[in-house]
Amino acid sequence: MAPARHDHWEAGMAGRLLWKPDTARVAQHPLTRFAQEAGARTGGDFADYAALHRWSVDDRATFWDVLWDVTGVVGDKDGPSLVAGDTMRDDRFFPEARLNFAENLLAHAKDRPDADALVFRGEDKVRRRLSWRELEALVSRLAQAFRAEGIVAGDRIAAMMPNMPETIAAMLAATSIGAVWSSCSPDFGERGVLDRFGQIEPKLLIACDGYYYAGKTIEIADKLTAIADKLGAAKTIIVPYLGKADDVAATTPGGVSLDAFIASYAPREIAYERLPFSHPLYILFSSGTTGVPKCIVHCAGGLLVQHLKEHQLHCGVRPGARFFYFTTCGWMMWNWLVTALASGATLLLYDGSPFHPKPEVIFDYMAEEKATFFGTSAKFIDASRKLGLKPAETHDLSAVEVLSSTGSPLSPEGFEYVYSDISPDLHLASVSGGTDIAACFVMGVPWLPVYVGEIQGPALAMATDVWNDDGQPVRGEKGDLVCTKAFPSMPIGFWNDPDGSRYHDAYFARFPGIWCHGDFAEWTEHGGMIIHGRSDATLNPQGVRIGTAEIYNVVEQMDEVIEAICIGQPWDNDVRVVLFVRLAEGLTLDEDLIKRIKSVVREGASPRHVPAKVLQVQDIPRTKSGKIVELAVREVVEGRPVKNKEALANPEALEEFAGREELTT
Repeated sequence: MAPARHDHWEAGMAGRLLWKPDTARVAQHPLTRFAQEAGARTGGDFADYAALHRWSVDDRATFWDVLWDVTGVVGDKDGPSLVAGDTMRDDRFFPEARLNFAENLLAHAKDRPDADALVFRGEDKVRRRLSWRELEALVSRLAQAFRAEGIVAGDRIAAMMPNMPETIAAMLAATSIGAVWSSCSPDFGERGVLDRFGQIEPKLLIACDGYYYAGKTIEIADKLTAIADKLGAAKTIIVPYLGKADDVAATTPGGVSLDAFIASYAPREIAYERLPFSHPLYILFSSGTTGVPKCIVHCAGGLLVQHLKEHQLHCGVRPGARFFYFTTCGWMMWNWLVTALASGATLLLYDGSPFHPKPEVIFDYMAEEKATFFGTSAKFIDASRKLGLKPAETHDLSAVEVLSSTGSPLSPEGFEYVYSDISPDLHLASVSGGTDIAACFVMGVPWLPVYVGEIQGPALAMATDVWNDDGQPVRGEKGDLVCTKAFPSMPIGFWNDPDGSRYHDAYFARFPGIWCHGDFAEWTEHGGMIIHGRSDATLNPQGVRIGTAEIYNVVEQMDEVIEAICIGQPWDNDVRVVLFVRLAEGLTLDEDLIKRIKSVVREGASPRHVPAKVLQVQDIPRTKSGKIVELAVREVVEGRPVKNKEALANPEALEEFAGREELTT
């Protein structure tokens, strides 16, 4: 039976039980089998999650050793699983092991050659399927062509691509050789692409001939010509999406269509290069909204074992799972998504607007393809709720076992909506991590209940905690999210950071030697966690730290408010809270609505959260992965330039925040 529907969230709703797994589900879950194997090896009793997590942190060496075996990592596991150093940055996981990332992701091709490996939807324009056999064949041909171009381990291959099958095949071909992969989505502007890829000097650039969004056909030939000319890669490989690859290739410096690039190569057995566990795999980028993006280098072994842990133990992914995450190639969730191949999952790919050609398109896709894992953003859930979608009444989502949400904190009302209007019997797994680790610090726990507004618990083998300003662990109060022990997906470092100083300053400067992630968080009485927003966007009126998400959670439940963004503005030797709201169509902010907004904040959060100023805007700036950018707004309000507007999906939205007369009094 679905939980009772609540039209508006009330503070008293927080922490209410929404769902708990039945005994059969727990008994059959991969986490249970893992706990049994860990107990058999160690003699421990891991019948409850707290005990299992405690052991996974206290005995990381045995945990990762068991994880390697239980998840079936393909490689040579020689030597110890962990050599501890003097600091977190000195710890080394599997220092003598050798493996290949692509070999692990394609390991299931031999077992199920004719089953779906990839299913693709490009809005209502393109529908395709690739079997494991077909994916392996394309990877083989691409890898041969890459080698013919002189690509060797350590070379960089960059892609400006949609989330489509060829993108995954090219990544697998690159990493089969040991090349380092980096990607962004094709909606990035010229400056945004060059600010990223220009730093890493790729030998090859892979791009599409255009893309579709909200029913529109977007041509990128002119932009691509300028990018290829300035990037100076040896070749630019043009992948057909609009059917114009040959034409675009003809006008692009070094351009060659994908078909022409691989024409000379027939599929054959892939020659995988087994390399050290710590060999570079991906270069991901920080959002870059306050400067040139940081180039974050991740290693192959670290991401492989972290993702296997998260997919299988936390998300229950098994061979034959049908795995979806709504993401672009410019967000770390794409890198997280594709590793599910290593667990034998079929990937359900989607590119374009999640609400085109109709608001229900994603739910249609999930029902038609019988998705077992449905990953999306908190903003998608909230938008679906505000559109009045009720897929529980209109779609058969009975195959969905897990619905995962990330990107920003999921509001309590979002939790309620999932169970009342999407499905009453699924595991809602709100997760939080970041591009910095390409993984999660806290996430869904399949043995535990789901409570309103709470992420269920810390991920296994992650020594996640909340510290106050004095560097002391706290319970029942807000503080900084930290991790006190090393984990395999810590970055190797930043590109072009020879002494490691930028890497140190980013994560280890606030609490010396301890990873400080930059999230403002709080443990709950159930052992779960609430993320209150980014620490660097934390508000400090009268010296009290307030997370921006606490304000959004209550304001955005008002029918009049579509979305909001707030900042702290220095004022009269203190900081005052300024809230900007985008209202429903046709509405204008007046004194009555301002009073009601303030009242909702006062009652739903606290008097300290009440904004000093409430102002209306027509749009709110966000990154290309959909995250709102409080820091960029703060820079504009305070009269400072935003250093990298190319990182934004809608940089023009910032103009409305500049020079507001209301903020001078």
